[in-house]
Amino acid sequence: MQFENSKTFAQAMDQKDPLQNFRSQFYIPKNKDGDDLVYLTGNSLGLQPKSTFDFINQELLDWEKYGVEGHFHAKNPWMPYHEFLTKSMAEVVGAKPIEVVVMNTLSVNLHLMMVSFYRPTKERYKILIESDAFPSDKYAVQSQIKFHGFDPKDGLIELHPREGEVLLRHEDILQTIEDQGDEIALVMIGNTNYYTGQAFDMKSITTAAHARGAKVGFDCAHGAGNIALNLHDSGCDFAVWCSYKYLNSGPGSLGGVFVHERHAHDTSLPRFEGWWGHNKETRFGMRDGFEPIPGVEAWQLSNPPILSMAAIMSSLKIFAEAKIENLRTKSVLLTGYMEFLVNEIGNESIKIITPSNPNQRGCQLSIQMNNADKSLFEWLMEKGVVADWREPDVIRVAAAPMYNSFTDVYRFVELLKEGLQEQ
Repeated sequence: MQFENSKTFAQAMDQKDPLQNFRSQFYIPKNKDGDDLVYLTGNSLGLQPKSTFDFINQELLDWEKYGVEGHFHAKNPWMPYHEFLTKSMAEVVGAKPIEVVVMNTLSVNLHLMMVSFYRPTKERYKILIESDAFPSDKYAVQSQIKFHGFDPKDGLIELHPREGEVLLRHEDILQTIEDQGDEIALVMIGNTNYYTGQAFDMKSITTAAHARGAKVGFDCAHGAGNIALNLHDSGCDFAVWCSYKYLNSGPGSLGGVFVHERHAHDTSLPRFEGWWGHNKETRFGMRDGFEPIPGVEAWQLSNPPILSMAAIMSSLKIFAEAKIENLRTKSVLLTGYMEFLVNEIGNESIKIITPSNPNQRGCQLSIQMNNADKSLFEWLMEKGVVADWREPDVIRVAAAPMYNSFTDVYRFVELLKEGLQEQ
């Protein structure tokens, strides 16, 4: 598409946007004058759907009305509540229902997956990860390496960009797997990097790692609800994600887990076990030995927090209506328009480090500041742009297609231009 640097063009794009009405289903934060802020941090915390209050309130009313019997008689019975989320979540991440469950939080789920899929031996014990992975992921894999009696300094292989570059080259990832595959037990990569916004080709990474005998997992915190993950087709062994970013489920809400269906009936897989992963028909027998539910549900430990799941349900119903493929189509245009406008500024003080290829990114653009100068970010925040600063030198902006508009993008870049002139 041929973009134009004008407010009229942005407004025209909004008028013909087939997803434009979804914005009205969310609360947009406002300034003191009651005007909408330019909210570009759905990659950190998604906005609240207006329906969320009613979904949570329904469970409060049923708790009030039924007490413990709400497990069976609530409008949405609590016993099978997590099952109400499965189909929609599976569609969002490109998986089969038997492969997806909503439970726990991201780092907890990552540890549970590594219990099963990181099985180091004296010869094969290393974990491959990006050098600039999200800190929590690095803490998790380092602690797993130590837990199994190995030294993270030796057991952690970190993928670094080439000298003078910011992004990882795909061929370097594959070459590292080929060169060190005999020692790699697990490849554990963030499918979309939190800092640069770079998205990786999960299928080819998985194929390469499996060919060398390694298991493969992905942290999809910045991918779920953002890009078409196609987890089943990727072939990876597992994936984990949170739901409070692009999935708009509220601060600290539950995460999601994918385990490929080829592991669905493998009872030999070691796992930490809990009663919610036990056969549903005999779960309340209480004295039976553990009998895992086929599929990813076997990794559940405890009965789920219903109020948090109610918030997830409200958002997933909107995703089911909008559809991830439609959101992705808009996202490519929206982020492409932002990239076009930022490049039009032509200021050497800033540089977009996120890949230009839409297939290698989601909706986030990472704008690098010369000399790690945070003053422009602070100026933007004062002017009504809700963005995100990541040390040492990046302003992250994400135009979430569910509720952001082309006019939002235009307003942001106009303020960015003004701020650069004032600095």
